[in-house]
Amino acid sequence: MTTRLLYVMDPMCSWCWGFAPVLEALAEQAQRAGVPLHLVAGGLRRERLGIDAAGRARTLGHWQAVQAASGQPFNFAEGLPEGLVYDTEPACRALVSARGLDAQLVWPLAKLIQQAFYVEGRDVTQTPLLVALAEQAGLDRSAFAEAFDSAESVAATAADCRWAQDLGISGFPTLLAEHNGQLALLTNGYQPLAELAPLLARWLERAIDA
Repeated sequence: MTTRLLYVMDPMCSWCWGFAPVLEALAEQAQRAGVPLHLVAGGLRRERLGIDAAGRARTLGHWQAVQAASGQPFNFAEGLPEGLVYDTEPACRALVSARGLDAQLVWPLAKLIQQAFYVEGRDVTQTPLLVALAEQAGLDRSAFAEAFDSAESVAATAADCRWAQDLGISGFPTLLAEHNGQLALLTNGYQPLAELAPLLARWLERAIDA
C-alpha cells in the first residue's frame, strides 16, 4: 500500500518559490499522519539563448505578482543576471540527483537553489554553484558531482518531466495525493495554506480510514 504526497515543481518556477512556505506546512501536516512527501521535477523551461531586456522585464513582472500573493522575498535589482540562459534542466537534475542519494536532503537543496536564484540573484544553471549548494545541503560533494554528471541522472530527470507531461500537468506548483495507486489533485497552481490545509486534512482522513 502506497500513501504519499507528490509535489511536481521546478526550482526556477517563481510560483513554486511562492508556494514553498505553504508546501512546508502541508508536508508537516502529512508527516504527522505518517504520509511522506516525494518530489517530482517538472521541467519548466529549456531556453538556449540568454534572457534579453524585454524577457527580464516580463519575468520580473511575474515575480512581482508572486510576491504580492505569497509575501516571499525577491531580489528585483539583481535577479535574472545578465546572460542567464533560462534552462531549468540543470536545477531540476540537481534535485533528481540529490533524491537518488538521500531523499530527505532534496528538500533543503530545493530551498537553497530557490534562495540563491530569487533572493541572491545567482545563476543556478551553473554546475559549480549547484555542487556547492548540494554540499551546503549536507550531500557529499564528490558523490553529488558524480551523480549530477551521470547519464542516469539525465535520464531520470527526463523521466520525471515525461511523467508530469503524460498526466497533463503543464503548470507548477502541482500537489497530488496518492493512495493505492490512485491520484487525487490537491492543487495545480498557487493556493494559500488556508485553502489547502482543510483539503489535505479531509484527504488524509479518507486515506487513513480506507
